[in-house]
Formats: sequence, C-alpha cells, structure tokens
Amino acid sequence: MALFDLPLEQLRDYRPELPEPADFDQFWEKTLIEASQFDLDARFEPVDIPLAAVEVYDVTYAGYGGHPVKGWLVLPAGAREPLPAVVEYIGYGGGRGLPHMHLLWAAAGFAHFIMDTRGQGSAGWASGETPDPVGSGPAHPGFMTRGIEDPHDYYYRRLYTDAVRAVAAARAHPLVDAARVAVTGVSQGGGLAIAVGGLVPDLAAVAPDVPFLCHFPRATTLTDRQPYREIGAYLKARRTGEEQVYRTLSYFDGVHFAARGRAPALFSAALEDQTCPPSTVFAAFNSYASEEKSIEVYSFNDHEGGGPYQQQAQLRWLPRHLRG
Repeated sequence: MALFDLPLEQLRDYRPELPEPADFDQFWEKTLIEASQFDLDARFEPVDIPLAAVEVYDVTYAGYGGHPVKGWLVLPAGAREPLPAVVEYIGYGGGRGLPHMHLLWAAAGFAHFIMDTRGQGSAGWASGETPDPVGSGPAHPGFMTRGIEDPHDYYYRRLYTDAVRAVAAARAHPLVDAARVAVTGVSQGGGLAIAVGGLVPDLAAVAPDVPFLCHFPRATTLTDRQPYREIGAYLKARRTGEEQVYRTLSYFDGVHFAARGRAPALFSAALEDQTCPPSTVFAAFNSYASEEKSIEVYSFNDHEGGGPYQQQAQLRWLPRHLRG
C-alpha cells in the first residue's frame, strides 16, 4: 500500500474540529471515583523463572468494578532501591503473554509493569488471563461495539479504568518510584497510554506508538481494516444507530484525552498505516497539550511502524524524563 492519507506537510498541521461532549470531564471524574470505591488490593506474587537478569512478579489488582486484573512486574535482578517505572498496555487482541516476552525495560534499568487486557488475549500469540465479567447488548464480533449504544456500558470504559488503576498498582510496589512513572504501548496500547496521560495528571512521560482509538469519525470512514471496521459492520446492520454510536465514541477519543495531556510525550506514526491512519495519529499529537512533545514518522511502514527503531528512540528519550 502506497501513501493513502494526507501528505506529511498537511499532517503536521492537521487539527480537525472534533465535537467534545459537554460532560466529558464529569463523565471520567465520576467513573474514576466509582472505581476508587474498590480497594486496589494490588498483590505481587514472585514467579520462579530461569532468567538471571530479572525478577518477576505475577500481579493482581482491582480494576473497573473491582474486577481482578492481571499483570506482570519485571524488575532488574537485585534491585534494592525504588526504580523509575514503565507501565505498558497491550495491542488489540493480545494479552500479557509470558514474562520472558517483556525484558526490554528491565534491561534498561527500569521497573516494567505490563497490564493484561480484560477479555482479550486469545488472538495471536500473546495469551491473556483477565476475563471481562460484564455483558453487553448486540455487538459485532470483537470488542469495538460491546455496549456501544451507551458510554456507561461501553467496553472501553472498563478498559480505560483498568489502565488508570494499573498506574496505581505499579506505584503500590515498594521498588517503584511513584514520582517517576511513564506509560507506553503500541496500537491499542498507545491509545490507552494517551487516555491515561489525560486522566492521570502526574505522569513523568507518555509514549504512544502508532496509537489506535483516535479520531473515530475519520478512522471509521477512511480505513476498512479491522478493528475500526467492526464499527462500520455494526452500523451496516443497525442503520439508525450512527448518531448514538459516535456520541458514545466521543467519550473515548484519544484526541480529547490528548488535549488534557501534560506530561512530555513521544508519539510515532507510519504513513502507510491502514490500521491506524496517520491523520488519526496526528490529530491526537497536534492536540496534545504539552509543548514538550515530538513524533517519529516512518514514511514507508504500515502498522508495524518503526518496530525496533521506535523502541530505540524510546530508549534514548525516556531516560531523560525518568532518571532522578
């Protein structure tokens, strides 16, 4: 696929007029207050793993509705003082997988918290351990339309809340420096990182990589690739639901969360990305509130983005914001 979206010079100035719900802040304030009524109950069980360079903990904490959410905490072996931490969120369909899949940030000297994704983790090779005990009305197969007729019932309300609570869970471990926590993720994980960056005011850094869940009105009409296509397939059958669907999605759009992001940020976009079109990524990046922000652009890549090159960029960028 050659370039299909706006040219780069237009992307750098792309700021769409995207209506925001009048009660956006109240909606999320109420959601997080409700979640805080449940004890976080973060538990860290040591894992016996034949790796000499890291120590691993199997994590369980209370997410949305008090539901148990799994994760891993990976630490450099022998750590005795609180470390800066990277909280990572997983791409669509994936789960936390196995501990040895997550060694990069511990190798760089950081604590690394990997959040499992409720209800996901049965697609591809990264398995999950966290169920989603909440049902929904009629939905297209996948997660994008579960409860989509009402923002209070929408699947991503639960997942965004889990992601906010993951930061609190990471901070609960004595070897994590609560003042030096960054969030990151690829695709869906990048979208979650943007949302958490807008909801948690005291993060040290935000690093969304080819983020999903941004500028829904454009994404759902520009690309026919999954997972955005789930929304179009749903509306193909439910022809009168378009207005309500987009109203619900407006409470979860990364562009609105980006406008509330205060931590330094490093984004990435790929100009041939048909899964998360570059204009949707730039819409969030250009709206991001902090002046301390930058974006890596991969001109001839699809949704794989920069891959290891973006990891290298993050390895050079994050320490400047996480080292004490």
